[in-house]
Amino acid sequence: MRRGLLLPGAAVAVAIAAVVAAAALATGAGGAGVLGTGVLGSGGEGGGESPAADRLPAPDQRVPRDPQRLARALTDVSLALRDDVERWRSEGDPARGGPPRAVTLRGLYHQRIYLFLGARRALTDAVLARLPASVRREARDTLGARRALHRLNPPTTRRPRSFRTGRALPADVLRRHYRAAQRRFGVHWWVLAAVNLVETGFNRIRSDSTAGARGPMQFIPSTWQAYGMGGNVHRPRDAIMGAANYLHASGAPRDYDRALYAYNHSDLYVKAVKRYARRMRLDEHAYYAYYSWQIFVRTRRGAVRITGP
Repeated sequence: MRRGLLLPGAAVAVAIAAVVAAAALATGAGGAGVLGTGVLGSGGEGGGESPAADRLPAPDQRVPRDPQRLARALTDVSLALRDDVERWRSEGDPARGGPPRAVTLRGLYHQRIYLFLGARRALTDAVLARLPASVRREARDTLGARRALHRLNPPTTRRPRSFRTGRALPADVLRRHYRAAQRRFGVHWWVLAAVNLVETGFNRIRSDSTAGARGPMQFIPSTWQAYGMGGNVHRPRDAIMGAANYLHASGAPRDYDRALYAYNHSDLYVKAVKRYARRMRLDEHAYYAYYSWQIFVRTRRGAVRITGP
């Protein structure tokens, strides 16, 4: 994984230097410093109020510091984002193009709140205690993944803009690829989506890792030769199928801990992927929310967003 990328890597066999995305993805585990999305500078740490539920947050909307207001902000944006995702799926077409503006902006604020909470355990505990049950469950999984990736992924010394980025395939096109790989190899779609999120933020990060890993699922050349089935490592469908092939050969779906540890020799990586995967398994809206996240680069001065509005 790439050092510093906050995505929410694939070591040894696949690549120990992928990306972390953020993800709470972001994105996650691999890139040096890549976190996953959004700068917390001008908008990240203020004492601001939660944007009204019917008003879209600005890209630099301030994140409250007070536990009560922060819990309200996270609740409001989480519930509104679920509604936005449902509207996108029922009235729009996630198989064509990117998310609508409402999903993009609320997804960014949603992500920035999790990035802000990630390293603040006392504040996080106070916020979690004030959340409704459904949001608390999502928050525990997302924060668990983010914290694991934060520990795994040190700040980068590279200039944030030196990372190459690109657009992800439409959300439902990616889901079709995950499901096709699941049918062939038995690896659940939500696990493949979580790996894709952690490695490259759904292929938004296009730079090779420091270990030479390539493509949306971050394969080093020798592993791709063995498990890529003659495909193109940079083509999302081929890369997802190759990852399912490798995970299956390493023990999935019978033993995901073993398979994911083979993919990246880190217990923190395994924890992060499993937390994101569980959330997407329990709530398909979470997949679309994570998909809407941006790419942040973790520097010594803080997180810097390099994609999105």
